[in-house]
Amino acid sequence: MLATLLTDFGTRDYYVGALKGALLSVSPRAQVVDLTHEIPAHDITAGAFALLAAYDAFPPRTVHVAVVDPGVGSARRPLLVVTRDYFFVGPDNGLFSYVCDREPGARAFHLTNESYFRPAVSSTFHGRDIFAPVAGALLNGVAPAELGAEITDHVRLAPLAPARAADGTLVAYVMHIDRFGNCVTNITRAELPDEACARGIHLQVGAHHIRTFRRFFTESEFVPREIFAIWGSAGFLEIAAARDSAAKMLGIGRGQQVLVNLS
Repeated sequence: MLATLLTDFGTRDYYVGALKGALLSVSPRAQVVDLTHEIPAHDITAGAFALLAAYDAFPPRTVHVAVVDPGVGSARRPLLVVTRDYFFVGPDNGLFSYVCDREPGARAFHLTNESYFRPAVSSTFHGRDIFAPVAGALLNGVAPAELGAEITDHVRLAPLAPARAADGTLVAYVMHIDRFGNCVTNITRAELPDEACARGIHLQVGAHHIRTFRRFFTESEFVPREIFAIWGSAGFLEIAAARDSAAKMLGIGRGQQVLVNLS
């Protein structure tokens, strides 16, 4: 019985500990893994990407609890998403969009059965009072249909896929910058297969042009301050620099447009 936690809570307050306590109170034998608690505050898109990058590293039947929830206490619904191998519990605000894009058979349930919530539900901490207890119930074998009715109108973010201009140029963007300064774009091999790379392409980021592609960070002799493209571990094209921050070198942040031109 395995559960993961992803939040924007940080670790200096009591929130993460209380979340774990509520889950373990329902399912005492559960193993709980922290994916991250350092999602930028209220940043649903960042949480959706982090969940997408990590969820399928876990064994089947894992319950992923994700809480990035600026609408807590409002009319936004508590949600369960069920895929072939995993469960996802959290707010209905788009947080599970990218997982649903990758898992076309995903089903969503509006969590309404209060008998699986904590007795007193706070209007400001649904992570502890709704999502964690529901996760515990799932780990104990409770069926999704017992937790609420299936719905088809759950909130979805815009798809990750880049646009394509009339001349064939991919119009992408930087959706994440990791602690090393690697810039993760929304480009996958579906949009940029290996044969296209072999024919010769280049990336344009502002006034910068990137024509070097690597299979790994130190593929050849180390070239100081060289910026290159590389396929990252999450399956997206990244802009990187060996032993340096490509983001700082280029002076870019999340949302920066990236053009991919065929040569």
